[in-house]
Amino acid sequence: MSSESVKPASIEKEVGAINGWPMLFINLAILFSGPVLIVWTAVSGAQRHLSAGAIVSGVLFGAFLIILGIIMLSGHIALQPNQARVLILFGAYKGTIRKSGFYWANPFYSRTRAKIPVHSSGVPSHGSGKGAAVTTAVNATTGGILYQPLSAKISLRAHNFNSDKLKVNDRRGNPIEIAAVVVWRVQDTAQAAFDVEDYESYVQVQAESAIRSIASLYDYDHGEEHEVTLRNGGDEVAAELTKELQARLHKAGVVVDEARITHLAYAPEIAQAMLRRQQAEAVIAARQKIVHGAVSMVEMALQDLADKEVVKLDEERKAAMVSNLLVVLCSETASTPVINTGTLYS
Repeated sequence: MSSESVKPASIEKEVGAINGWPMLFINLAILFSGPVLIVWTAVSGAQRHLSAGAIVSGVLFGAFLIILGIIMLSGHIALQPNQARVLILFGAYKGTIRKSGFYWANPFYSRTRAKIPVHSSGVPSHGSGKGAAVTTAVNATTGGILYQPLSAKISLRAHNFNSDKLKVNDRRGNPIEIAAVVVWRVQDTAQAAFDVEDYESYVQVQAESAIRSIASLYDYDHGEEHEVTLRNGGDEVAAELTKELQARLHKAGVVVDEARITHLAYAPEIAQAMLRRQQAEAVIAARQKIVHGAVSMVEMALQDLADKEVVKLDEERKAAMVSNLLVVLCSETASTPVINTGTLYS
């Protein structure tokens, strides 16, 4: 079943927000009206001999305005270009703000979307790769696991993920080292925020898994004629890797713009043996071209001699001439010509 046919658990819904500048002035007015009311109540109470209940009521209402102003001010949101904010109210997804600008929204919207465990080294726990070997950090006081909150703001910019050098086996079982770069970006903020625990970690894990999978489908080199290999099939392998990554990352609301191999080599334990094999194959290929060219030149020489009737040779002399020409043309060292001043027939 293709990734496009699977209905995502979360679907993004874009919502608008109130312009933040008018609300900023209103909230500041509410905030500063509290101290003014408290001072006015105290002064008026002394001058007009107000009852204790009226004074207390005025002071409490002024304090309420101060608290309300502080809470209302916390609802302001500033978004940069290519940045989004998911709105979560008491665990319920309410929508996403995608347009950049200064806004005001319900101050009770959560500023974080999830919490993930933190390693003892202070690095968020992704549960794979290098992090898998690191223990999760524990609170020294309570003994509980430490968690790092993830911001409700999600970047929509393009990201680069450069994988480490991975040691895998190609289709023939030869150990090789391979690395790739993946250019990706968030397309659906709801899926990125709620369908996976940490979409950045998810991209890293799935990218390394996809690289291993693709590397095992191709030979490093020396495939059959016209067969795609990891070395000669740059565009084909990159397209297949991009397709594999897109299928894996679809559920996280991530789209892959490009994926390409950046490092490819035999593993160190077989590198020398493979180098010798490549050198031998190069020598054989060069010899084949030399012999093919020499045979063509000899054939052309015999044909020209016969057409121009320069000399007439029987089959035995032709064989001798062919042998001598092939030796001269195919020799690795310079050959010294022998000038025959007599007859060809002894």
